Amino acid sequence: MTLFGEQAQQAGWAAFDAGWNDDAKSLFERSFKAANEGGNPELAGNALCLRSYQLISLGQAATDLTDKSLEVAARSAQPAVKSLLYQRGAWTYAVAGNAERTAFALGQAEEALGNNHVPAEAPDWASWAHSQTELEIIAGRCWTELRRPLRAVPALEAAMAKYDDSHARDKSLYLSWLADAYLDAGEVEHAATSLGRAFDLSSNVASARPQQRLGAVLDQFEDHKSVAGVADLLARRPANPVQVGR
Repeated sequence: MTLFGEQAQQAGWAAFDAGWNDDAKSLFERSFKAANEGGNPELAGNALCLRSYQLISLGQAATDLTDKSLEVAARSAQPAVKSLLYQRGAWTYAVAGNAERTAFALGQAEEALGNNHVPAEAPDWASWAHSQTELEIIAGRCWTELRRPLRAVPALEAAMAKYDDSHARDKSLYLSWLADAYLDAGEVEHAATSLGRAFDLSSNVASARPQQRLGAVLDQFEDHKSVAGVADLLARRPANPVQVGR
Protein backbone atom coordinates (compact mmCIF):
# COMPACT_ATOMS: atom_id res chain seq x y z
CA MET A 1 0.00 0.00 0.00
CA THR A 2 2.90 2.34 0.71
CA LEU A 3 4.39 1.67 -2.72
CA PHE A 4 1.01 2.32 -4.33
CA GLY A 5 0.70 5.54 -2.32
CA GLU A 6 4.12 6.72 -3.52
CA GLN A 7 3.35 5.91 -7.15
CA ALA A 8 -0.05 7.59 -6.96
CA GLN A 9 1.66 10.75 -5.71
CA GLN A 10 4.13 10.67 -8.59
CA ALA A 11 1.34 10.14 -11.12
CA GLY A 12 -0.76 12.83 -9.45
CA TRP A 13 2.09 15.32 -9.63
CA ALA A 14 2.61 14.54 -13.33
CA ALA A 15 -1.10 15.08 -13.97
CA PHE A 16 -1.04 18.35 -12.02
CA ASP A 17 2.02 19.48 -13.98
CA ALA A 18 0.20 18.73 -17.23
CA GLY A 19 -2.83 20.72 -16.13
CA TRP A 20 -5.09 17.66 -15.74
CA ASN A 21 -6.53 18.66 -12.40
CA ASP A 22 -9.35 16.12 -12.11
CA ASP A 23 -6.87 13.28 -12.57
CA ALA A 24 -4.46 14.86 -10.10
CA LYS A 25 -7.16 15.27 -7.46
CA SER A 26 -8.21 11.63 -7.76
CA LEU A 27 -4.63 10.37 -7.55
CA PHE A 28 -3.71 12.50 -4.54
CA GLU A 29 -6.82 11.32 -2.71
CA ARG A 30 -6.10 7.68 -3.56
CA SER A 31 -2.54 8.16 -2.37
CA PHE A 32 -3.73 9.58 0.95
CA LYS A 33 -6.05 6.61 1.48
CA ALA A 34 -3.38 4.06 0.52
CA ALA A 35 -0.74 5.65 2.76
CA ASN A 36 -3.10 5.53 5.73
CA GLU A 37 -4.09 1.95 5.02
CA GLY A 38 -0.40 1.09 4.78
CA GLY A 39 0.32 2.68 8.16
CA ASN A 40 2.50 5.46 6.74
CA PRO A 41 1.26 8.78 8.19
CA GLU A 42 4.23 10.73 6.80
CA LEU A 43 3.42 9.68 3.24
CA ALA A 44 -0.23 10.54 3.92
CA GLY A 45 0.90 13.97 5.13
CA ASN A 46 2.75 14.48 1.87
CA ALA A 47 -0.40 13.60 -0.06
CA LEU A 48 -2.18 16.37 1.85
CA CYS A 49 0.65 18.77 0.95
CA LEU A 50 0.40 17.93 -2.73
CA ARG A 51 -3.37 18.32 -2.75
CA SER A 52 -3.04 21.67 -0.96
CA TYR A 53 -0.51 22.74 -3.62
CA GLN A 54 -3.06 21.92 -6.29
CA LEU A 55 -5.91 23.71 -4.52
CA ILE A 56 -3.90 26.86 -3.86
CA SER A 57 -2.83 26.97 -7.52
CA LEU A 58 -6.53 26.98 -8.47
CA GLY A 59 -7.27 29.85 -6.12
CA GLN A 60 -9.02 27.67 -3.55
CA ALA A 61 -8.52 27.53 0.22
CA ALA A 62 -6.05 24.88 1.32
CA THR A 63 -4.67 25.88 4.71
CA ASP A 64 -6.84 23.33 6.53
CA LEU A 65 -5.02 20.53 4.68
CA THR A 66 -1.72 22.27 5.33
CA ASP A 67 -2.42 22.46 9.06
CA LYS A 68 -3.09 18.71 9.11
CA SER A 69 0.09 17.93 7.19
CA LEU A 70 2.17 20.01 9.61
CA GLU A 71 0.73 18.09 12.52
CA VAL A 72 2.39 15.07 10.87
CA ALA A 73 5.60 17.06 10.34
CA ALA A 74 5.80 17.99 14.00
CA ARG A 75 5.72 14.30 14.99
CA SER A 76 8.17 13.09 12.35
CA ALA A 77 11.61 11.92 13.44
CA GLN A 78 12.96 12.13 9.87
CA PRO A 79 14.76 15.42 9.12
CA ALA A 80 14.10 15.14 5.38
CA VAL A 81 10.40 14.40 5.83
CA LYS A 82 9.98 17.10 8.45
CA SER A 83 11.73 19.71 6.30
CA LEU A 84 9.80 18.74 3.17
CA LEU A 85 6.40 18.99 4.83
CA TYR A 86 7.25 22.31 6.45
CA GLN A 87 8.62 23.70 3.18
CA ARG A 88 5.45 22.77 1.34
CA GLY A 89 3.39 24.12 4.20
CA ALA A 90 5.25 27.43 4.04
CA TRP A 91 4.32 27.78 0.39
CA THR A 92 0.60 27.32 0.91
CA TYR A 93 0.64 29.77 3.83
CA ALA A 94 2.50 32.30 1.68
CA VAL A 95 0.02 32.06 -1.19
CA ALA A 96 -2.76 32.47 1.37
CA GLY A 97 -1.05 35.68 2.56
CA ASN A 98 -0.18 34.47 6.05
CA ALA A 99 3.32 35.86 6.65
CA GLU A 100 3.48 34.75 10.28
CA ARG A 101 2.72 31.10 9.54
CA THR A 102 5.02 31.20 6.53
CA ALA A 103 7.95 32.39 8.63
CA PHE A 104 7.21 29.75 11.26
CA ALA A 105 7.11 26.93 8.71
CA LEU A 106 10.32 28.09 7.01
CA GLY A 107 12.05 28.26 10.36
CA GLN A 108 10.96 24.72 11.21
CA ALA A 109 12.09 23.49 7.80
CA GLU A 110 15.54 25.01 8.29
CA GLU A 111 15.83 23.68 11.82
CA ALA A 112 14.92 20.19 10.62
CA LEU A 113 17.84 20.19 8.21
CA GLY A 114 20.26 20.62 11.08
CA ASN A 115 23.73 19.76 9.84
CA ASN A 116 22.39 18.94 6.36
CA HIS A 117 22.69 15.21 6.94
CA VAL A 118 19.92 12.88 5.82
CA PRO A 119 19.84 9.49 7.57
CA ALA A 120 20.11 6.43 5.34
CA GLU A 121 16.61 5.35 6.33
CA ALA A 122 14.97 8.52 4.99
CA PRO A 123 12.32 7.61 2.38
CA ASP A 124 13.26 8.18 -1.23
CA TRP A 125 10.31 10.49 -1.84
CA ALA A 126 11.64 12.97 0.73
CA SER A 127 15.42 12.60 0.47
CA TRP A 128 15.84 15.52 -1.97
CA ALA A 129 14.46 17.96 0.62
CA HIS A 130 17.72 18.01 2.59
CA SER A 131 19.23 20.44 0.07
CA GLN A 132 19.98 23.94 1.31
CA THR A 133 19.46 25.17 -2.24
CA GLU A 134 15.91 23.80 -2.27
CA LEU A 135 15.22 25.58 1.01
CA GLU A 136 16.55 28.85 -0.44
CA ILE A 137 14.25 28.40 -3.43
CA ILE A 138 11.11 27.83 -1.41
CA ALA A 139 11.99 30.69 0.94
CA GLY A 140 12.53 33.02 -2.00
CA ARG A 141 9.28 31.98 -3.63
CA CYS A 142 7.38 32.45 -0.37
CA TRP A 143 8.74 35.94 0.23
CA THR A 144 8.00 36.84 -3.39
CA GLU A 145 4.37 35.81 -2.94
CA LEU A 146 4.24 37.90 0.24
CA ARG A 147 5.74 40.89 -1.62
CA ARG A 148 8.95 41.01 0.43
CA PRO A 149 11.58 41.48 -2.32
CA LEU A 150 14.40 42.37 0.08
CA ARG A 151 14.11 38.84 1.47
CA ALA A 152 13.14 37.11 -1.76
CA VAL A 153 15.81 38.36 -4.17
CA PRO A 154 18.94 37.32 -2.20
CA ALA A 155 17.55 33.83 -1.56
CA LEU A 156 16.59 33.24 -5.19
CA GLU A 157 19.78 34.75 -6.59
CA ALA A 158 21.89 32.49 -4.36
CA ALA A 159 19.88 29.42 -5.36
CA MET A 160 19.87 30.15 -9.10
CA ALA A 161 23.64 30.62 -9.11
CA LYS A 162 23.94 26.98 -8.00
CA TYR A 163 21.03 25.48 -9.94
CA ASP A 164 22.06 23.74 -13.14
CA ASP A 165 20.35 24.62 -16.43
CA SER A 166 19.77 20.93 -17.11
CA HIS A 167 16.85 21.17 -14.68
CA ALA A 168 15.14 23.38 -17.23
CA ARG A 169 11.55 22.96 -16.14
CA ASP A 170 12.22 23.74 -12.48
CA LYS A 171 14.73 26.51 -13.09
CA SER A 172 12.42 28.33 -15.48
CA LEU A 173 9.73 28.32 -12.80
CA TYR A 174 12.08 29.60 -10.12
CA LEU A 175 13.45 32.34 -12.39
CA SER A 176 9.89 33.55 -12.85
CA TRP A 177 9.66 34.21 -9.11
CA LEU A 178 12.99 36.00 -9.22
CA ALA A 179 11.63 38.19 -12.02
CA ASP A 180 8.50 38.84 -9.95
CA ALA A 181 10.59 39.83 -6.93
CA TYR A 182 12.73 42.17 -9.05
CA LEU A 183 9.57 43.87 -10.28
CA ASP A 184 8.43 44.43 -6.71
CA ALA A 185 11.83 45.96 -6.00
CA GLY A 186 11.47 48.31 -8.99
CA GLU A 187 14.29 46.61 -10.95
CA VAL A 188 12.46 46.18 -14.24
CA GLU A 189 15.53 45.50 -16.40
CA HIS A 190 16.76 42.77 -14.05
CA ALA A 191 13.24 41.35 -14.02
CA ALA A 192 13.12 41.27 -17.82
CA THR A 193 16.48 39.52 -18.00
CA SER A 194 15.39 36.86 -15.52
CA LEU A 195 12.08 36.21 -17.26
CA GLY A 196 13.76 36.10 -20.66
CA ARG A 197 16.11 33.43 -19.32
CA ALA A 198 13.10 31.53 -17.98
CA PHE A 199 11.52 31.58 -21.45
CA ASP A 200 14.76 30.25 -22.96
CA LEU A 201 14.86 27.34 -20.52
CA SER A 202 11.17 26.45 -20.85
CA SER A 203 11.04 26.47 -24.65
CA ASN A 204 11.34 22.68 -24.98
CA VAL A 205 9.72 21.65 -21.70
CA ALA A 206 6.60 19.47 -21.88
CA SER A 207 4.92 20.97 -18.84
CA ALA A 208 1.92 23.25 -18.51
CA ARG A 209 3.00 24.97 -15.31
CA PRO A 210 6.06 26.94 -16.56
CA GLN A 211 4.18 28.44 -19.48
CA GLN A 212 1.18 29.32 -17.33
CA ARG A 213 3.40 30.87 -14.70
CA LEU A 214 5.55 32.79 -17.22
CA GLY A 215 2.44 34.17 -18.88
CA ALA A 216 1.12 35.43 -15.54
CA VAL A 217 4.39 37.18 -14.69
CA LEU A 218 4.63 38.59 -18.21
CA ASP A 219 1.32 40.40 -17.69
CA GLN A 220 3.06 42.58 -15.11
CA PHE A 221 5.38 44.00 -17.76
CA GLU A 222 2.58 45.62 -19.78
CA ASP A 223 3.08 48.92 -17.98
CA HIS A 224 6.85 48.92 -18.60
CA LYS A 225 7.03 48.75 -22.41
CA SER A 226 9.40 51.71 -22.57
CA VAL A 227 12.07 49.88 -20.56
CA ALA A 228 14.87 48.27 -22.56
CA GLY A 229 14.14 44.68 -23.51
CA VAL A 230 10.53 44.63 -22.34
CA ALA A 231 8.92 44.97 -25.79
CA ASP A 232 10.91 41.97 -27.05
CA LEU A 233 9.97 40.04 -23.93
CA LEU A 234 6.26 40.73 -24.42
CA ALA A 235 6.51 39.39 -27.97
CA ARG A 236 7.44 36.00 -26.54
CA ARG A 237 4.06 35.36 -24.91
CA PRO A 238 3.44 31.60 -25.15
CA ALA A 239 0.36 29.79 -26.38
CA ASN A 240 -1.80 28.07 -23.76
CA PRO A 241 -0.33 24.53 -23.43
CA VAL A 242 -3.44 23.16 -21.72
CA GLN A 243 -5.22 23.31 -25.09
CA VAL A 244 -3.02 20.46 -26.33
CA GLY A 245 -5.18 17.41 -27.06
CA ARG A 246 -4.91 14.39 -24.80
